[in-house]
Amino acid sequence: MRRVHRSPRNGWETIVEAQGLVYGTPARDGGGNARPYWDESVHYEFEMDEILALEADVELLHSMCLKAVEQVILLERYADFGLPEWSWPHIAESWRRSDPHVYGRFDLRYDGRRPAKLLEYNADTPTTVLEAAILQWHWLTDLYPEDDQWNSLHEKLVERWGAVKGTLPGSELHFTWSSADASGEDNVTTAYLQETAAEAGFDTVALAIEEVGFDTELGRFVDLAEAPIEAIFKLYPWEWVLDDDFGKRVVESLPSTMWIEPLWKTLLSNKAILAVLWEMYPGHPNLLPAFLDDPGMLTEYVRKPKLGREGANMTVVGGGFETATGGIYGEEGYVYQLLDPLPEFDGMRPALGAWIVGDESAGLGIRETAGLITDDGAAFVPHRIPQS
Repeated sequence: MRRVHRSPRNGWETIVEAQGLVYGTPARDGGGNARPYWDESVHYEFEMDEILALEADVELLHSMCLKAVEQVILLERYADFGLPEWSWPHIAESWRRSDPHVYGRFDLRYDGRRPAKLLEYNADTPTTVLEAAILQWHWLTDLYPEDDQWNSLHEKLVERWGAVKGTLPGSELHFTWSSADASGEDNVTTAYLQETAAEAGFDTVALAIEEVGFDTELGRFVDLAEAPIEAIFKLYPWEWVLDDDFGKRVVESLPSTMWIEPLWKTLLSNKAILAVLWEMYPGHPNLLPAFLDDPGMLTEYVRKPKLGREGANMTVVGGGFETATGGIYGEEGYVYQLLDPLPEFDGMRPALGAWIVGDESAGLGIRETAGLITDDGAAFVPHRIPQS
């Protein structure tokens, strides 16, 4: 694994905009100055052996996570996840029904020398899928057509939707996101996923989640045309859904209205799962020690809110220093994870976002930042696997 510099393509801004990247505030470089969010002036190279090892790690972590969900439900440990008590039986039923799942993103620490370490699992509303599946693939084919890339995301998403199609009522699938996202990222990400579902044969309908209606007489969700919603993909976190009366109607509508990602993923998208994994697999080479609500034996650690996003409300405690980020999260409790700083390449620290689609590893996206925390100032950079 190494970081490589090269000149961007002529007109790269127009190219990536045409491919859908019409959102994103500038990222930050090591000096705090603005840099492009999509930055193709650098990329990472991997050897095929490294990629094969990472693929195996991701599928193993996925299997371990499913076993962890089974244990949490068996032992009824929902309180450790800060989830409302009324939702607990619905989560268990969603798991027992095997409500279908589509995709997720494991965020990993990896330096090419030691096994990959799981930092967190974005299992419910992972983004950067357009960048990983489309933008960096076209970058590769434009500049390195003879090389390879860990990237079968698009094909696997289409294949997965095809497999899910047989488990859903009808062939119509709604797609929703929140119009409160001013950046437009959620809208574009949802539109891309809608495109992959349409390619798999679904009739698709898009609408903001604020426009999802409920017919009180018939007791069902409806769209703007007052047509029933029988299956819907949401790029909207389950913890936000469960926060009000709308969420009660959502979970009570299951399974007549199927919501994707499924309700049982509330357990995997919550950082409490990191502590459960460590309890189940202590010393595992792909895990970092993690504990619920207390650092335990850790003297250097990262305190993460169980439902935090974009690096918010995190505290890093190391040898002789402590730093923290602001935000709105933490009321639900914290997880304490061993501090294992991201590796440094040219003053930047890459976090690997390894994708799972269905139950198969599917690709890699890389975000890098100068600091210890991968936050909303991180840039997305492509990667390749040289063939010579």
